[in-house]
Amino acid sequence: MFPSLSAVKVSRALLSKTPRIASLAVKPLLAKCQARYSSHSPMGAGSGTLRKKITLNTLRTLYKKGEPITVMTAHDFPSGHLADYAGMEIVLVGDSLAMVALGMDDTSEVLVEEMLLHCRSVSRAAKTAFTVGDLPMGSYEIAPEQALESAIRFIKEGRVQSVKLEGGAEMAPTVKKITSAGIPVLGHIGLTPQRQNSLGGFRVQGKTALGAIKVLEDALAIQEAGAFAIVIEAVPQEVAALVTRKLFIPTIGIGAGNGCSGQVLVQIDMTGNFPPGRFLPKFVKKYGDVWGESLKAIEAYRDETKSRAYPAPEHTYPISKEELAELERAVGDL
Repeated sequence: MFPSLSAVKVSRALLSKTPRIASLAVKPLLAKCQARYSSHSPMGAGSGTLRKKITLNTLRTLYKKGEPITVMTAHDFPSGHLADYAGMEIVLVGDSLAMVALGMDDTSEVLVEEMLLHCRSVSRAAKTAFTVGDLPMGSYEIAPEQALESAIRFIKEGRVQSVKLEGGAEMAPTVKKITSAGIPVLGHIGLTPQRQNSLGGFRVQGKTALGAIKVLEDALAIQEAGAFAIVIEAVPQEVAALVTRKLFIPTIGIGAGNGCSGQVLVQIDMTGNFPPGRFLPKFVKKYGDVWGESLKAIEAYRDETKSRAYPAPEHTYPISKEELAELERAVGDL
């Protein structure tokens, strides 16, 4: 937007009538140039943690020791920074961002380009965690070659260290294609949200002996294809524990009990960053009330702004009495 003619006239008049002001306008003090007074990243540059970078070797060591692996979703720089700072071993840019960050109805809507944007954002923040990007629906199902092409984009453009894809034995050739190219793959079996239409909705899997065998067969096939770990979602605890015992790679449970090698939750869900009345799956434990605390803070800001209590003097930048007097004299001469 261009300044108004009157504003330009006032500026010119101030500079012409007050040489000192003109000098300050064209020659800013170098000593103050380094100070930043505008809004900027609240996270700073460092992660704030002293731990070493988490690698596949780190995850394998944890698995062999029997120490549970912690996994958390993130969808932008702040949530990625928080998960990393809190010590998550794996930070997953899940396609759940379709709903929690983009307001979509389900995960099938999100596009590759949208996922890549959010992967880059999270990867800038998660400096020590092992990062995983979720391949969205339509980016890997057509052929293993398509999946490899998508996976390469996630590594090169999304800057994550591995990819996740949904599906069991039928996706084993795809997993093998990607891992053979040197890209780590996190599998996902049981309830696979991208396929919820064919599953009849978000239904628990493996509730029958036949269904449980199918879950085990899927896990074995994905393991054989080279996945470094497998997410097991919405499966009875006993079934997930049995599958975990039969594998030699970690299982990451979500709604699958504590017999898995680790756990994953959607960060928005477990921190309580949603309005009252929102549906939550049975397996989600609400560890915080981010919505309530944020609402309190924003309402307080609204009220203080209305009453002019904010901004208070401590929230403003000072000008010396001498400079203010000179400014008023200059303006008064116009």
